[in-house]
Amino acid sequence: MTISLSIPSDLAAQRLDKALAALVVEPPLSRARIQALLAQGHVRLGDGVVSDSSRKVKVGEVYTLTLPPPEKAEMEAQPLALDILYEDQDVIVINKQAGLVVHPAPGHRDQTLVNALLAHCGNTLSGIGGVARPGIVHRLDKDTSGLMVVAKNDAAHQALAAQFADRSLSRIYHALVWGVPTPPSGSLDGSIGRSPKDRKKMAVTAKGRVALTHYRMMESFGAVSLIECKLATGRTHQIRVHLAHLGHPLVGDPTYGKGKSGKGVPSFPRQALHAKSLRFIHPRTGQARVFDSPLPEDMQGLIKKLKTPL
Repeated sequence: MTISLSIPSDLAAQRLDKALAALVVEPPLSRARIQALLAQGHVRLGDGVVSDSSRKVKVGEVYTLTLPPPEKAEMEAQPLALDILYEDQDVIVINKQAGLVVHPAPGHRDQTLVNALLAHCGNTLSGIGGVARPGIVHRLDKDTSGLMVVAKNDAAHQALAAQFADRSLSRIYHALVWGVPTPPSGSLDGSIGRSPKDRKKMAVTAKGRVALTHYRMMESFGAVSLIECKLATGRTHQIRVHLAHLGHPLVGDPTYGKGKSGKGVPSFPRQALHAKSLRFIHPRTGQARVFDSPLPEDMQGLIKKLKTPL
């Protein structure tokens, strides 16, 4: 599929990825998808390939986008237990357990959510996410539990990706953090990128991508507090990085809360983060769908112990 796009006056001097994302209507493409197309050589200006996402566009320029056909998943289907809250011909809503990797990566080539989805869905799963990520529109870290929505076909994938891009899809998390946040509610808007000190970690940095997290404290147990976080963007490790930057890292976080402990607080084997609520517009019906997942037993157990210290 090839799309020709002419730059109008109101988009003059905009970044190329932003301008193209604004112009593509059908199918809608996120800036991340545009950036990937640029990097893969699928965007041309005249006879030349354009790859620079930050290039400033000019009025009247005509760019040509070539959308490659969706890749077919060629991974092994592995029947694994899934907690499916909802499923129809377009989407699946899953309550992911902590410890389950979402898609294959170095060190986790199989036994992932994607392997399980391939076994459950067969050939119906959307291939637009690529061979390694069929159906995956967003992800949760391995040790984060909670709600995910998965696309079963390409139209649903595009529609959900557009909702992530325009922030109409809502995600609310509950987390246990060290200390008592001050103020008890607010917004964290530090840009997030690779840490200049450790490339394996993310950090709040001036050279990062814009990130915004809204939070409010729900209950304090002294050394630990239960807070609610609402994502306005979806950067890697966003909640974990923002709360660590605030000075209140997640309980059990081995990367951003290493060395943190509190008197009378039992150890916790993972970051205490749960994707509790998910709201999106169904790609076929246009109706709002809202799902909620209670805190998992391990987080409930920790709260119980915090409320009844030894």
